[in-house]
Amino acid sequence: MVLNRLKALLDSLVRRFEMISSVRRSPRGTVDWSRYLTQHMSRGSFLSVPCSYPDLRDDVLLKGAIRYSLEKHLRSLETQREQGSYVHRLIELCEGLLRSLRVIPVHVPSPRTMASWLERPMRTEHLIEGLQAIQWTIEDRGLAGTSDLEGLPWTMPMDAFFEAWVETVMESVARNTGATLRTGRKHETTCPINWSPAYQGSQKSLVPDLWLEWETTTLIADAKYKRHFEELQRTSWHALEAHLREEHRNDLLQVLAYGNLARTQHVVTCLAFACSPDNWKRLLERKRLFHKAQINVGARDIHLWLTAIPMATSRDQIAATFEKELRAIISSL
Repeated sequence: MVLNRLKALLDSLVRRFEMISSVRRSPRGTVDWSRYLTQHMSRGSFLSVPCSYPDLRDDVLLKGAIRYSLEKHLRSLETQREQGSYVHRLIELCEGLLRSLRVIPVHVPSPRTMASWLERPMRTEHLIEGLQAIQWTIEDRGLAGTSDLEGLPWTMPMDAFFEAWVETVMESVARNTGATLRTGRKHETTCPINWSPAYQGSQKSLVPDLWLEWETTTLIADAKYKRHFEELQRTSWHALEAHLREEHRNDLLQVLAYGNLARTQHVVTCLAFACSPDNWKRLLERKRLFHKAQINVGARDIHLWLTAIPMATSRDQIAATFEKELRAIISSL
């Protein structure tokens, strides 16, 4: 992520006018006549004219900060060569970016310099994110290796990665359908369990992964990086291994418990499992992507969905399948 931000910043940089002060053989821009008379003309240096003028130049200091960051990451990546081809590709990317900066001197920006860059007019997203990447590098965050992992992780467990990917999909769903999105990652969905008397030996709260809410409907989604969905496609419930049945039963009870937290009349509780892109396409073509059940509790309807989400398919394409199913529910109310 850091290297991609630095690359985007470097690609977005353009030459800009800077005020230059130098001694020239002929006047240009504004002449410092006082300095010319006292320091040059008085010594007979009639052709040494101190001037200030705008000149179109590269942003040397910012490029120097990018070079500093890239070199620091390259040194860190070099310690991880044995981790495989992915690290080798990152090293190649880093070396390629450094080749374009070989004539730029290294510059470690001060906090004041960083602040001045952030105050520039016409700030772009690439500038803001690139400066953040430089700041992370200065603070030794997000580097490869085993001793430089504070802040940004160099490695991430796949279940955390999958949960983040499902959150990205649901952000798109919320934006396209006008829902309010809350996430467990930001502690926005936490519902405390208040024991009386106080009890230290059990769960203290319920924390759904993702919570989308409309005026009449709530979607509560829980991301599960497990093979349950594909296993259920291939075999019957009774043929599943006992531990898979037990895990799946616990997942169902968990998401149904989350459904009781919603205030709206209609609630959709969803277990989203990981799957391969090819299997996802086949399920979509066969109209088997969503398996649904409905539980009527008094005046409330609780819909239970089991579905799959691939990690190598367009976010918008995945979000569109959810939007279609949700609109069918909301439009029927």
